[in-house]
Amino acid sequence: MTLLGELYEREPPIPPEEYVRIGYSELKAFVTSIFRAVGLSSEDAEVVSDVLVAADLMGISSHGVQRVRRYVDGILRCCVNPRPNIRVVRDRGAVALVDADGGLGHLAGVRAMEIALRKTEVYGVSLVLVRNSQHYGIAGYYALKAAERGYIGISSTNSEPLVAYVNTVGRTLGTNPIAVAIPRREPPPILFDAATAVVPVGKIELYSKLGRKVPEGWVIGEDGSVLAGDAVGVLEEIRKGRAAILPLGGLGEEFGGHKGSGLALVVDIICGVLSGAAWGVHVGYTVGTKPANVGHAFSAIDVESFIPREEFYERLEKYVLEIKSLRKHPSADRVWLPGEKAWLTSQTRLKIGIPIHKRVCRELNEIASDVGLGERLPCGT
Repeated sequence: MTLLGELYEREPPIPPEEYVRIGYSELKAFVTSIFRAVGLSSEDAEVVSDVLVAADLMGISSHGVQRVRRYVDGILRCCVNPRPNIRVVRDRGAVALVDADGGLGHLAGVRAMEIALRKTEVYGVSLVLVRNSQHYGIAGYYALKAAERGYIGISSTNSEPLVAYVNTVGRTLGTNPIAVAIPRREPPPILFDAATAVVPVGKIELYSKLGRKVPEGWVIGEDGSVLAGDAVGVLEEIRKGRAAILPLGGLGEEFGGHKGSGLALVVDIICGVLSGAAWGVHVGYTVGTKPANVGHAFSAIDVESFIPREEFYERLEKYVLEIKSLRKHPSADRVWLPGEKAWLTSQTRLKIGIPIHKRVCRELNEIASDVGLGERLPCGT
């Protein structure tokens, strides 16, 4: 069953009285103006806003414009460089190492994936690592850059320590996401994009702004007890170092907590240890007292290095049809492919606007006022 042309949004519906819909172009222009006002070049400001608004388009509001305050504070207070000299420091065949000069990770991520794509044109495959960077938004944004060119794209990053390693308490690992984008003959591409933690901290941040409760199974306290309930309080415990997010699989090993923390560890080794960036507890915060020194990894694979493109597409579509034809669970609405919900949500929101919670909208207006801008978003009453 095709979903093309349907209106679909992946997030649970926000009560209509709590949000406003803002057009993609209007929201992106507004966020761009904020980043220009805090010192980014026009080109760089547009890159950052594009990554953030793309997250909201796809229904990943935890990594969307609700994070603007975090980045702006990092620039104004410490230790984000608004005018980084992003440069290649090692270059050998299909691989490269990029130094982000303390700039926002979105800028380094786009630059590094562009390098990876150029190398793939020559070598059929590439791996580009980044050091001395910051948080880069949704991992899938960069993987999709490769899929748009007909390549398989891979993107990953480490992040500040917020997650408890399996069978421990306290924050040791980042949420360390992994994204893989696979092109298809017709959209949507397959996109797997997931944190190696039960949940990214951005979702808890969003819940705190929306007045939602944190369910049991996401967070543990420093004594090992499960924390739940008021998201504002839970987030405060995390920020004060008295709580940690659980790894993918949850508490202990029974449901695979060792697998989530193992994946996070591998991401940290590649993105942090191998690149020369920080790892684990040594990674700083976007708003902190020292440079974050986050590390990223980007790879692109030309399918024609292994198999003719049309043959690849033919085989892939047969596999997709097999998955779509599986007997559906009685409680499921559809059989979904990774990334399908996000793609359909983005197509819907391009048509009818992006739902922004009024609290987030008002926060964006406050930021604009703080940085001296006169323009405002229409946030309703």
